[in-house]
Amino acid sequence: MASADITAHLNGLDGPLRDIGERVGHVIDSVLPDDSGAMWHGHPTWSLGDKPGRTPVCLLKAYPSYVTFGLWRGQDVTDPSGRLVAGARRMASVKLGRTEEIDPDLFSAWLRHAVALETT
Repeated sequence: MASADITAHLNGLDGPLRDIGERVGHVIDSVLPDDSGAMWHGHPTWSLGDKPGRTPVCLLKAYPSYVTFGLWRGQDVTDPSGRLVAGARRMASVKLGRTEEIDPDLFSAWLRHAVALETT
């Protein structure tokens, strides 16, 4: 993980949620720059700015039975799968209740598009 705080946070989750968070975290870390992850507002967030939340790209947020993988500009991300659900402002997310629901190729494509939205 990009941050010891994120690792500690994920390690504190119940087994299945921890597994989901760790797997998605590895996908995020494979796409975003090193040291882009930090705890921000109580959950793991990855940003392009020099401070957490300066230019946020994505987040993980655990609930009792699932983990949300959210993209700040997710409504602007191309999603041929239809899995991203629109949220507040420009955000969109997917709820993950099992590790089998994680699609590394799809999630990487979302992330690359999200980064491009912030850098072009």
